[in-house]
Amino acid sequence: MRELLAAGTRRVKVVYLSSTAEPAPILDEIADLAGPALRIVASGKVAAMARSEAHQGIVATAAPLHPADLDELLAVPDAFLVAVDGITDPGNLGAVLRSAAAFGATGVVLPRHRSAHVSPTVAKAAAGAIEHLPIALVSGVPAALERAARAGVWTVGLAGDGATDLGDLTVADAPVMLVLGAEGRGLSRLAEQRCDVIARIPIAPHVESLNAAAAAAVACYEIARRRRDSGR
Repeated sequence: MRELLAAGTRRVKVVYLSSTAEPAPILDEIADLAGPALRIVASGKVAAMARSEAHQGIVATAAPLHPADLDELLAVPDAFLVAVDGITDPGNLGAVLRSAAAFGATGVVLPRHRSAHVSPTVAKAAAGAIEHLPIALVSGVPAALERAARAGVWTVGLAGDGATDLGDLTVADAPVMLVLGAEGRGLSRLAEQRCDVIARIPIAPHVESLNAAAAAAVACYEIARRRRDSGR
């Protein structure tokens, strides 16, 4: 909520604060940012609007997010995009968005079908990241990878059996798109075929794999570190 108000990227119509919400500094800050848009209402109204059990006594109505244009995201000189290939768990998607924003991604690519999309659960898990990350919706990730290739953007898929150690990724400081697979099945066959590089995160042999959210955090950090070290 704070990031929605502070970012100013979309119009906030009304902020509803429960009359029984526990006092907290963050609620005071939100109230200040909301200004005349703030309304104090009964707790039942907030609960009915929130569509979430973890609303913390506050909810807002705002203009919808506007999808970004993929070609515009690919044209950014220092593009660092994160493509999500079929993640269906809203909590995982929200955590991926949070990591992408935290480590300097310039945009996210989501398929229109067979994927979680921005919802109250995703927004909460993303902790404000959706207000700062342009999100492009595409018909499918494989087609987006082809467009990335035409734009001169390297594509790096993550897989446990990848041929390249993530720490040895030489294209991290170039325009790059990191591609994350779905929970369980990983990258789709077409997406894996169309990535320029398939990288792995080295983990202890007694651990089978990382979930999508954890893998995203590690990979986004490593790409950000290499870009920082190269002066990007």
